[in-house]
Amino acid sequence: MHRTGTRAQWRAEREALLAREKELTRLGDELAGARQDLPWVAIEQEYVFDTPEGRRTLAELFGGRSQLLVYHFMMGPETESVCASCSSIADGVNGPHVHLEHHDVAFAAVSRAPLAKIEEYRARMGWSFRWVSSHGSDFNFDFAVSSTEERPLTEYNFRAIPEADRWTGEMPGLSAFALEDGTVYHTYSAYSRGVDAIWGVYPWLDRAPKGRNEDGYWHRRHDEYEAVTA
Repeated sequence: MHRTGTRAQWRAEREALLAREKELTRLGDELAGARQDLPWVAIEQEYVFDTPEGRRTLAELFGGRSQLLVYHFMMGPETESVCASCSSIADGVNGPHVHLEHHDVAFAAVSRAPLAKIEEYRARMGWSFRWVSSHGSDFNFDFAVSSTEERPLTEYNFRAIPEADRWTGEMPGLSAFALEDGTVYHTYSAYSRGVDAIWGVYPWLDRAPKGRNEDGYWHRRHDEYEAVTA
């Protein structure tokens, strides 16, 4: 049973919490500025992706915009059960991507799975955002989100992975790019809990009475939950 109190006690504690929330907001603004202040690194390799419209380069994924956000969606060539966590994140961007694209920011999910496999799952989920295949390219390996026996991942989230702890498969992440005078630049990447900030369900849960209330892995694909009655 959670502790209870009077309205006056709640008000006093809420005002104290508000001061801390404002401090966090200001810190978040500072961090956003620091992200934007990172040096841009020119992309020298020509990455080509399979898309429903045909083969497209990384520069062409911008679609006439100057910025591109990429979600590294965990779906490899051998994937049979698509990641439910990535699917939950994708649910959260399926609406906002329209607003991004009208604010000079293109969005694309990228996976190593073949395009046909991606399109089948995208249709099942009813998503409208762009999702392309990097199958056959170095993109996922160069941005440290894919690991195979032939090309093992040696670091993740900017930390080295001891040889005994290495695995094969896909990992989640977010990368940002800028296009200026015909050159694509890598500007930012985040991995692991760094993607929590774009995981739409968590900001809501963090404000619910019981918070994230996680006991084990609870995520499902949105068409796998039992119907909830009002």
